[in-house]
Amino acid sequence: MKLKLDLHDIFNKGHEIDRALRGIIDEAIQKKASSVEIIPGKGSGALKKKVLRFLDQKEIKQLYHRVEKDGDNWGRLFVHFRHDAPTGRRGRGR
Repeated sequence: MKLKLDLHDIFNKGHEIDRALRGIIDEAIQKKASSVEIIPGKGSGALKKKVLRFLDQKEIKQLYHRVEKDGDNWGRLFVHFRHDAPTGRRGRGR
């Protein structure tokens, strides 16, 4: 399952952006989605930077596996999840 979040409608509403991002991350975990497509749009790049800063927060970063920037469309990001691994662990010390 893949989820999608388009931020075009709330691009200038800071609290709503954070709430929408947290909501889609929580939904992905609850539904065991493999990825979330986030569309901040191309614009000036400020919204994309805000999304990346949100995803880089320690408490958020431990919830997902990795972030992929779309090489063909720089106005789109993918957040990938691994539901079989324990949440919050990075690597296994091999």
